[in-house]
Amino acid sequence: MAKPAPPANGADTGPGQPGPAVSGIRFALGIEYDGSAFQGWQRLAHGPSVQAEVESALSFVANHPLDVVCAGRTDSGVHARCQVVHLDTASGRTPFALQQGANSRLPGGIAVLWCQPVPQDFHARYSARARRYRYTILNRRTRAAMHRDYLTWERHPLDADAMHRAAQALVGEHDFSAFRTVHCQAPHPNRNVHEISVRRDDDRVVIEVQANAFLHHMVRNFVGSLVLVGRGEQPEAWPGELLAGRDRTVAGPTAPSNGLVFLGPRYPAQWSLPAEVTL
Repeated sequence: MAKPAPPANGADTGPGQPGPAVSGIRFALGIEYDGSAFQGWQRLAHGPSVQAEVESALSFVANHPLDVVCAGRTDSGVHARCQVVHLDTASGRTPFALQQGANSRLPGGIAVLWCQPVPQDFHARYSARARRYRYTILNRRTRAAMHRDYLTWERHPLDADAMHRAAQALVGEHDFSAFRTVHCQAPHPNRNVHEISVRRDDDRVVIEVQANAFLHHMVRNFVGSLVLVGRGEQPEAWPGELLAGRDRTVAGPTAPSNGLVFLGPRYPAQWSLPAEVTL
């Protein structure tokens, strides 16, 4: 089976860099993490990262150095419900041994949810056909005491229905220059947003977005502009106008990272991965 062509890279979806090829078995793993204590997914020289913790734990269990490749790199403070990675190892460890052994060595904010062998042509990044994010806003007069690392607070009442209607202009394949950070390293700004929804759940406003891939800060920039619509400070047509104008400087602010959760990538059924990451 030929390896699918890679999607255009963006900081939210860039891979961990693969290391030297290792003969043996390829495994896919689902990883949940609280990003509060980390400088993002990617291994860094200047701060703690999820990737470094995962590779250290798995390398100990395999008894040789391991590099993992992720489906979508997350920024500092961003959480993941089910990040997917792949690795190659000739250690002879079973999926259960890799999962349980890693969990015994990982910090409390990271857990391996599942581990299974996959064909050698599976690639955590390139085989994914979609990624999905959720952003949650606590919308009440009082700030959060509980769960504050997983919510952004907005004291002004938000019209979630207006936000949802406004967000539909962002669905489809577009040039998203108005919603990418100046630090984005993606070679081009085109992405395909499959769906975006905004709903109210009691005192929370929840935004969910699925796309083939994301630019750096793209979801958080969506949210920053949609909040202005929800407050009534901008009309419902505004996000569509921003999209057409392609000017980041006139769009809304970047929403804080702590409301953002990477729900995970989505793969074709041919890979027989768990339902939560299968299209």
